Amino acid sequence: MLPSAALLAIATFFIILGHDGRRVAQLLVLFLPAVLWMAWPVRTAGMRQLRRVAVVLLTLAFAADGMVRAYLTETYQSAPDSATMLGALANTNAREMAEYMGMHWHTALLGLAMVLGTGALVWRTTAPADHAGSGPVRPPARWQTITLAVALVICSVAWVSKPWRRLHPLLYWPQLAQSVTALQAQWHDQDERRAQLLQRAQALAPQMTLSGPSTVVLVIADSINRDNMQLYGYGRATTPRLLDMQRRHPEEMLVLRHAWSADASTLPSLNNLFGFGEPDAAQAQHLIAMARTAGYKVWWMSNHDDIAVEQQHARLANVVDLVNRTPGRASASLDGELLDCIQEALADPAERKFIIVHLLGAHPHYRLRFPKGENPFDDEVDSVETQMVTQQRSALVRRHRQEYDAALLYHDFVVAESLRVTQLDAKAQERRAWVYLSDHGQEVGHGENRAGHSPGTEAGYRIPAIVWTNHSRPAASADVAQRPFRADWAGWTLADILGLDWQGEMPERNVLNPQYRWQPPNLPVQVKSFTD
Repeated sequence: MLPSAALLAIATFFIILGHDGRRVAQLLVLFLPAVLWMAWPVRTAGMRQLRRVAVVLLTLAFAADGMVRAYLTETYQSAPDSATMLGALANTNAREMAEYMGMHWHTALLGLAMVLGTGALVWRTTAPADHAGSGPVRPPARWQTITLAVALVICSVAWVSKPWRRLHPLLYWPQLAQSVTALQAQWHDQDERRAQLLQRAQALAPQMTLSGPSTVVLVIADSINRDNMQLYGYGRATTPRLLDMQRRHPEEMLVLRHAWSADASTLPSLNNLFGFGEPDAAQAQHLIAMARTAGYKVWWMSNHDDIAVEQQHARLANVVDLVNRTPGRASASLDGELLDCIQEALADPAERKFIIVHLLGAHPHYRLRFPKGENPFDDEVDSVETQMVTQQRSALVRRHRQEYDAALLYHDFVVAESLRVTQLDAKAQERRAWVYLSDHGQEVGHGENRAGHSPGTEAGYRIPAIVWTNHSRPAASADVAQRPFRADWAGWTLADILGLDWQGEMPERNVLNPQYRWQPPNLPVQVKSFTD
């Protein structure tokens, strides 16, 4: 009975690691057959060896399940089958997975060591006793037989119950893989949905409130935290060009000081932005479809290799230009490759142009987001480095911060240049506007001793947002820069800048409108203040 008790203790540890509440009991019942099998007398040496191998593999499945779930809960506050994780898994590929593992190799190495150690421990625990096979196998006592019978009945009931059965690692993870595959198939079949969005926009018949030529450039960054931007008071010179442009154009360049994303990952953030904060509504609208219906020629240019974004948003545009043709977001394609595309679109003779630029920004790996060798913060002992040491941030996280800040410095060049070319060569009486924001933030040692996407800290939601126009906006009050801003409401602000008017618009969600009424987004973290 000792091997069975030890086996149960090992499994219990990993089940508690990855589950809580009644699921712990459910998983223990699902693991119980392995414990019972070890307790049941087996006559032949061959069968004992087969049992030993099977029990070790089953225990490792439960151990791996617990460790993966614990990692996802700790890092992303998410279950494996949550919408966030399913979307992330469906939106990745083998190369991206390899790149992710390259960034988190130390965690993967620790997990592998735990798996190997657990396997060795279970193998040793389930070793047959020295006297095994030396004599006849004694039949179990009556009480043992009754106990085993009752336990088998409980196990059978658990397997009959689908909510219990589907938690078993040998069933759960293959089903999760099927769900990911089904989601990918849905993304590849978006033609009908795009047609519906265009039909809905045509039914609303948005009207133009502006006369004459109009050009709007929307620059969407990835993983930019405003706390790392000199423009927002950061201690390193990460945005010297944008800072200089604000000084030279204070009346035209509006820096929203308190901008927030309502999502900590790209897909839900873009869905909210272009879906006016309600992308799942029965009659959901899409900003690109509305702009096209009103007469805009729309460009989508991107440095992302992203199937989901391409299918759900990019293909609604008239012109799609994807400059990153190397699979994997950690490719060497730099955002500066898009600057020529922006200039070509600006030179197009269309009277109304809506140019959407989707940058990789500072998406991990940070070291690939700027030209090789151009990291002025590498090993620099400055006030930021000193503060991080005081906060007991690890050397690895401090290095990630240096690379992240170098990525923001290059990002500053790309963003500022996109604004500069937008400001040039406007036609007579042409209204031009440029809007910049990030899809979500990034944790780089701000609230925790780690780097990466962070739905569990404020850093995952703190973003920059800037608006430039070549015309005054008398309707906007003087305190607009201090208003808290939500990226999931950005569609309403962009619709106003585009000059779109339709029945059902919501001026109270347009940060530039005097009727703007702030409502805090429902975030999974407690925010001390949305106006800090």
